Amino acid sequence: MHAPIVALVSADPSSRTALEHALSEQTATVLVATTTEAGLRLLGERHDLTLVFCDDSGGRIARKSLLAQAGQADIPVPVIVLGEFDTASAALNAVREGAVDYLPKPVTADAINASIRASYVTLTANPRRDGLFAFDHIISVSPQMQLVKRLAGEVAVTDSTVLITGESGTGKELFARAIHAASPRSKGPFMALNCAGIPEPLLESELFGYQRGAFTDAKHAKPGKFQLASGGTLFLDEIGEMSLPAQAKLLRVLEDHVVDPLGDTHSIKVNIRVIAATNEDLPAQIKAGRFRLDLFYRLNVYQLRLPPLRERPDDVAPILKSFLDHAREQRGCRIQGIAPDALALLENHDWPGNVRELHNVVEGLTITCKNGTIQPDHLPSTFRTAKASPSSASSEKSSLLAFGLSFQEMEKKILEEALRKSAGNVSEASRLLKITRNTLRYRMAKYHIS
Repeated sequence: MHAPIVALVSADPSSRTALEHALSEQTATVLVATTTEAGLRLLGERHDLTLVFCDDSGGRIARKSLLAQAGQADIPVPVIVLGEFDTASAALNAVREGAVDYLPKPVTADAINASIRASYVTLTANPRRDGLFAFDHIISVSPQMQLVKRLAGEVAVTDSTVLITGESGTGKELFARAIHAASPRSKGPFMALNCAGIPEPLLESELFGYQRGAFTDAKHAKPGKFQLASGGTLFLDEIGEMSLPAQAKLLRVLEDHVVDPLGDTHSIKVNIRVIAATNEDLPAQIKAGRFRLDLFYRLNVYQLRLPPLRERPDDVAPILKSFLDHAREQRGCRIQGIAPDALALLENHDWPGNVRELHNVVEGLTITCKNGTIQPDHLPSTFRTAKASPSSASSEKSSLLAFGLSFQEMEKKILEEALRKSAGNVSEASRLLKITRNTLRYRMAKYHIS
């Protein structure tokens, strides 16, 4: 898996120092351009950029040209602007020009990392991203997904609030972006916020913004996602992880279309469409008192359920082909196809991680498969074991059902097992579960796991 590549277009050496400090714990590669022309060449020549920082302070870098180039690329690249003006209007102007965020200078490593998280940019090697912007690019042949795409296309042309449900890795963000791209708001911004990826004390300020001095570390005013998304779409992922106080404030925004930034005495009118997503069972959360019924009704104007990959095995082959095509294009992978018996193993797999898990399998195959065709022996041992003893796999499923466990009880057992295997180390357990530390701590608190 290749390291992500971050570009910095800046004539100020201090910006490079702050960025490299912020990314010191990442495996990211930092490319620097010190002029606008060099930055434009970088954007034109490198098609593997994960993120771009544009430092336009002092007027030495033409950010509008860079933002236009980044937005017109075959795979649009997110841009975070570093500027000299510490005002909300400066931030709004940058976002309206196409930036995903704006940071006033002097910028710190903490501010950069917070911006990356809030901008929903993941500094890991990702599968191909051009499928984020059109329904035709969401790969599927199964009748289930064809129906979902048709329904999503129908709601896209309206301004209705959409709730996308489905397991992790089924493509909820892909659909949210495609709905935005097919909507009348497509020329407006698309802002995304992972409600589980931001610590609870910061979530409200990220959503609604704040004025300078609103709290101890508020050294400058910052507009929230609702303001930044005005005229476009706000995607709230993992909405089921939002706290009850934040839910109450979100409900008011959905009802009145106004936000109250922290430390501000004036309400701000916003014009947005909200798309929310969750892998939680929200009706069960409502019964447990962890999610507001009135907010559920506001969000559930139109619901799209994305089926897990195990319910649509016909999609395994075309998605696999897409990942392999990308691997050949980007890394010179020699794999040309897959043997029928190996494909059968993949199609019969349960895919608890869905498309994301399939992508990880393909990444591994680019290492283990040295010839042109994937054979069963190239697959992880868990796939071959499942084929060798289907009766044992079947009996395991039956035994789980025999316990009569609810989804919440099963989730609690999975968390406890991960913590047991990691000897109580939260960081290691979160890596095993492929979730963030904050999400794991939230779920531990939810089930009173110490």
